[in-house]
Amino acid sequence: MAERRRPGYSIYREILDEEAVDVIAQKSESKTSLCEKVKKSVRCSGPRAKRCLLETIPILSWLPRYPIRENALGDLISGISVGVMHLPQGMAYALLASVSPVFGLYSSFYPILVYFIFGTSKHISIGTYAVMSVMIGGVTERLAPDSDFMNWDNVTNSSIIDTVSRDAQRVKVAAAVTFMSGLFQILLGLVKFGFVVTYLSEPLVRGYTTAAAIHVIVSQLKYTFGINPKRHSGPFSLIYTILEVCYLVPQTNIGTLVVSIVTIICLILAKELNAYLQKKLPVPIPVELIAIIIATVVSWQVNLEQKYGVDIVGVIPSGLQAPVFPEASLFGQVIGDAFALSVVGYGILISLGRIFALKYGYRVDSNQELIALGLSNSIGGIFQCFAISCSMSRTMVQESTGGKTQVAGALSAVVILFITLWIGSLFEDLPKAVLAAIIYVNLHGMMKQFMDIPALWKKNRVDMLVWVGTLILTILFNPDMGLAASIGFAMLTVIFRTQLPKYSLLGQVPDTDIYRPLEDYTQVKQVPGIFIFRSSATIYFANAEMYQDALGKKCGVDITKLLSAKKKLEAKRKRHEKEEAKKAKKAKKNADDMVRKTASQKNIAVIEMEPNPDPSLPRVVILDLSPVNFLDTVGVKALCNIRRDYGEIGIEVFLAGCQTGVVDNLQSSGFFNDKVTKSCLFTTIHDAVLFCQSTRTDCQDKTEMTEFT
Repeated sequence: MAERRRPGYSIYREILDEEAVDVIAQKSESKTSLCEKVKKSVRCSGPRAKRCLLETIPILSWLPRYPIRENALGDLISGISVGVMHLPQGMAYALLASVSPVFGLYSSFYPILVYFIFGTSKHISIGTYAVMSVMIGGVTERLAPDSDFMNWDNVTNSSIIDTVSRDAQRVKVAAAVTFMSGLFQILLGLVKFGFVVTYLSEPLVRGYTTAAAIHVIVSQLKYTFGINPKRHSGPFSLIYTILEVCYLVPQTNIGTLVVSIVTIICLILAKELNAYLQKKLPVPIPVELIAIIIATVVSWQVNLEQKYGVDIVGVIPSGLQAPVFPEASLFGQVIGDAFALSVVGYGILISLGRIFALKYGYRVDSNQELIALGLSNSIGGIFQCFAISCSMSRTMVQESTGGKTQVAGALSAVVILFITLWIGSLFEDLPKAVLAAIIYVNLHGMMKQFMDIPALWKKNRVDMLVWVGTLILTILFNPDMGLAASIGFAMLTVIFRTQLPKYSLLGQVPDTDIYRPLEDYTQVKQVPGIFIFRSSATIYFANAEMYQDALGKKCGVDITKLLSAKKKLEAKRKRHEKEEAKKAKKAKKNADDMVRKTASQKNIAVIEMEPNPDPSLPRVVILDLSPVNFLDTVGVKALCNIRRDYGEIGIEVFLAGCQTGVVDNLQSSGFFNDKVTKSCLFTTIHDAVLFCQSTRTDCQDKTEMTEFT
């Protein structure tokens, strides 16, 4: 295919500075006051009330128009498939949260129904999630440790754990932190704070989830080996737990270990078979459901608990729990954990939701998603659920089996309701080692994220540093403190990059109005007598001083030395003036004295700065501010100092390419005065260059002809 011919163009206009642009474009000075903004936001009308209602409760807008013929069958198959997945995952992730497995089933029911009403994503599967569960588990075990429920048994003369009281207290803690995290999400959604997720970059999220997966794996080792390590909390608790597990490995329950190994091998083989037959099967084989059914039957028939000491799930009550408001006394102890849960859960949900929204061409409202997730968690907390988010594995199944709307999620909740009411008690003999094996196999996708490291090394090493730093910080400081430390570390990388920008001198591409860095292009030429300076970052308090230093180095101007020399000359001139003044008082007022005075003044003139400065120094410096998107008071002061200092040594300084916000920053910070007006600000670098060249040739008219072909 022949290359398209690019047409040339020609422009004839005056050289424009910001003052001229304001006149031509008629800049508006009117600004909406805060009072008017508040009045506009609270003003109500019929159409606006209807729009707000439909935005707040999205089900009212899409359910009446639900196309039954097109979507019903796909949503039904998808809902049943995902509901079947909820059973093993809900029970397994309840172990991560350190609560009874039945509460995992509750968490796979109530929140889904709430999200069905208030959510805007059509494809994501809401429910239990490994990362959220392990964060909940850290809170429950910290506030309800085994040591608080030790009772002395007179029969065995040893201490035993009151598991009933312990589990009841852990449910209260999980419900309290879930309720609080939901409140945080609702409040953030109401104040339109959905953009908070932008601080969770993709490398940070992937590094964080990988580290959380490692926490999950370590937390399940006790079920795999059948041992009881001590609970460690705080920084480095993961390291202490691994050391404790290694110490207790000789006490491994062989029966439990065999169950774990057999289950893991069977699950891996079954999932590989699933992947191989993916295109041939209408729905995936529910390998996890089959695994827990077979394991339960084998455990019941062989009596694994009594004969081999294999730990089983135990009593699973049928029916649903009555709503109970969480204990307010726990809120103060879990407020930090609740905020971390709210941010992590929302970040995972909105990231996955946007992927599918982009794929299928619909919009996901980030603030509404925050409110929907908050309501799911807060209402779920009242029904003894633990915090939820969305699962990648369930979402992929929901999409691949034909799910097209939130109806699929609601149908999966109906499946869980059926299981909870009638058949949940059948799984009481299920070994916990099987649930741990299900967790291990489901985490293989997260562990594959380690391949991000070599990929990011090739693409962006700063992002790789964020990924690795997040992994290390989260492993060392646990998921809650690790998240805060990781966000702080990511922010530091941004700050360092603004403190170490690229400083360049620009030259002109021949016969164009385009200017590029001299060091990057061989055919770019510097404009004689004019230095054009650019920084790749904005100018603010953290780099304002470095900006001034870099300008001096690039232009070859030691401003401190030149100003010091000028001050010495000024001081010398003043001393001569004082001496001549004293001589004038003593001398008689006659013509000879006047002649002598005039001659001495002529001799003093040689002390002043030379009218023609050093040719190696620039005559004009143009600061290209096009990369600058804001200026704080320190940045404005730096520009004022540059104009003043360079002006004192005879170098004119002009600004070019200022954005409107930057011009407003300059104006509000007192940059302009009687001597400094907007005439020193030019719309483009080329305008500034042409103006400088026209003044050099003593051309009074600022009109210039510029042609490009």
